[in-house]
Amino acid sequence: MSGGGQGPHGQRLFVGGEWVEPAGGHYEVVNPADESVVGLAPEASPAQVLEAAAAAAEAFEGWSRTRPEQRAAILDRAADIVQREFEPWAELARAETGAPTGIARGMQVGVGVTRFRRYAKGALEPVERGLPPQVTEAGPMGRAAVLGALEVRQPVGVVTCITSYNNPWANAAGKVAPALAMGNTVVVKPAPQDPLSVFRMAEALAEAGVPRGVVNVVGGQAVEVGEAAVASPHVDMVSFTGSTAVGQRIAEVCGRSMKRQLMELGGKGAAVVFEDADLDAAVAGIGTTFSFYSGQICTAPTRVIVHRSVYAQLVGKLTAYLGHMKVGDPAARGTVVGPVISAAHRDRVEAYVELGRKEGARLAYGGARPVVEGASGRGFYVAPTLLVDCTGDMRVVREEIFGPVVVVVPFEGGEDEAVALANDSDYGLLSYVWSGDVARAFRVARRLRAGGVGVNTIGRNMEAPFGGFKRSGVGRDVGSYALHAYSEVQSIVWAG
Repeated sequence: MSGGGQGPHGQRLFVGGEWVEPAGGHYEVVNPADESVVGLAPEASPAQVLEAAAAAAEAFEGWSRTRPEQRAAILDRAADIVQREFEPWAELARAETGAPTGIARGMQVGVGVTRFRRYAKGALEPVERGLPPQVTEAGPMGRAAVLGALEVRQPVGVVTCITSYNNPWANAAGKVAPALAMGNTVVVKPAPQDPLSVFRMAEALAEAGVPRGVVNVVGGQAVEVGEAAVASPHVDMVSFTGSTAVGQRIAEVCGRSMKRQLMELGGKGAAVVFEDADLDAAVAGIGTTFSFYSGQICTAPTRVIVHRSVYAQLVGKLTAYLGHMKVGDPAARGTVVGPVISAAHRDRVEAYVELGRKEGARLAYGGARPVVEGASGRGFYVAPTLLVDCTGDMRVVREEIFGPVVVVVPFEGGEDEAVALANDSDYGLLSYVWSGDVARAFRVARRLRAGGVGVNTIGRNMEAPFGGFKRSGVGRDVGSYALHAYSEVQSIVWAG
């Protein structure tokens, strides 16, 4: 490996074990909080992306045949290095994503460390499973025999990992670590808004001893960069987190050559609140829409479906909850809601709020651009917003806003009406049920068309499968399910 990640003009690409200058030069990564320049990110050419995929393909044979213990040791060392550099890398994550300090530390870099540790152990999980023998009678296929069978999970090959901007550490580590643990090689294409953290991850893996070509990180703003990372004939699988619209275009390209896919796409999580719910607990859960990544999270309970008998109470409690949320500089003590990622996204979220008002929703809280102390009008801040008296046909109820906006829809009847409203969506990632009757909550959860359902909680079990129904994605990851996602299943049969 020659040189370091930072070159004289900005961040270099990591291709074939070398830090190389980007053919397309560099562009500025902007801090969403104050619009200052965080650093210069590389703009790869499509040819460099294809070189990265070719390097990954060349490295695959050797890496896939390494002992699991060797792969585990490298992932563990990478976690050690990220932990060693925790403070400066958390500061970088905060600067380029706009996440408040606690989120940047605990939910971004901290989760990155946790995922490398988890898949260091995952590399040692069994990949073979014996199946019951089958006795066959003599016939056209041969003599009578007892046929044994073995199920074997094999690595897929070269995996292109395209990551989202809302959490560059957790999202990238959640793809790269299980892919490497299973013996795949990777080409990582981070989101253009905040790619610098992903290059720090590459530095950690390089220092940890990952062989040349096993990990490659490219980047850029041009659409052609991502297209090359998907379309390369060397790529066997694409793992993508992002919008449904982009995921559909990627799936079309993958379909031409039957590339495997893992897609975690949009969400419009339904939070069903029954009349016997603990409303304070429900409000605390729904409030995470505002506090986690300023609503830029696909798992958020953004669509509240509440029984009419407690509707006014819930709206009142949510309004009071919002009144105590500090919007401000992510680096400032006490900040709960930071900026969104860009000016364009701020404008998009604000346009949805105005659309909701035009559609007939009532603005219970927010709606105006917040004045942030010390920001001098700079930064991409959006006020946490609560739209109430909504109906299921409104666009603000049906479309993913991806910002600190919650919509509230009342229902009059029982479980059937609540379930129908919750399922009336193109999305099906995570939904939630709050009820004092646990049996009813589980009964309703089983009827929701969502990949995951939280019952009286927004917490997640990080060994449980994660993924979506409908347009929220394809496949499952997290825990051992991620190891399965980055593998092919092979059967070996023999005559006993």
